[in-house]
Amino acid sequence: MRFLLVEDNISLATAVLDRLRMDGHVIDHAANIAAAEDFSATADYDLILLDIMLPDGDGRAFLRAHRNRLVETPVIVLTARSEVSDRVGMLDLGADDYITKPFDFSELEARCRAVLRRHGGDSSNQKRFGDLIFNPLAGTLSVGDKTITLRNKELRLLEIFLSGPDRIYSKPKLVDRLFSYDEDVSENAIEVYVGRLRKHLSGSGVEITTVRGLGYRMSLA
Repeated sequence: MRFLLVEDNISLATAVLDRLRMDGHVIDHAANIAAAEDFSATADYDLILLDIMLPDGDGRAFLRAHRNRLVETPVIVLTARSEVSDRVGMLDLGADDYITKPFDFSELEARCRAVLRRHGGDSSNQKRFGDLIFNPLAGTLSVGDKTITLRNKELRLLEIFLSGPDRIYSKPKLVDRLFSYDEDVSENAIEVYVGRLRKHLSGSGVEITTVRGLGYRMSLA
C-alpha cells in the first residue's frame, strides 16, 4: 500500500516510516500541511496518517478540505489529545480512526489494517479471485494446493491488481503506487515485477494481459 504520513516530529516520523516500510509499504512523508497538500495533489494514496498540531496550521483543516473535495482516502489521526470531545470532533470531520500518542507500533499497524479492510469492504485478511487466495498479511498466494511466498514488490503489485480487477493500470500509475518519491526507478522495473507475478499465476486461471499503449490488466482467463 502507499501511505502519506503527515507528522512534524522528525524522530516519531522516522520511527513510523521505518516500521511501516519494514512491512513493505511505500510511504511519503510531509512535515507540514503545505507539503501534504502537494503530495496529495500529485499521488494517489491508500491511507493517510495525519498529525493535528503542525507548524503551518491545524491538521483538521487539511482533513476538512480533504473531505470537502470528496476524496475518499481513509485517514487515521495521530493525536496527543485524549478528550472524548476531541476524538468525536475528528471523527465527525471525516477521520476513519484515531490513535493517541504515545502509541505502540503494533497497535498502529493493526489500526491501519482494520481501516484498509473496512475501506475495501472486506472483513477478512484473505482476498479471493478466481482460483487465487491471497493473504497480504502472510504475504502468500495460494493456487490449489500450492502456496507461494511473495517478495515485497510482487505482493504490493498483486494487491494493486486485485483492488481493481479488469481495470487497466498504466506503467506510470504502477510506478506511482509501488515506489515513493525518494526512490529513483524506471518504468522498466514494472515489466520485471509483472513478469515475476505472471509466473506465479501460471495455471491459476487468472492472467495479467498487456493492453498495448495503455498498460496491464488482471482478469480471469
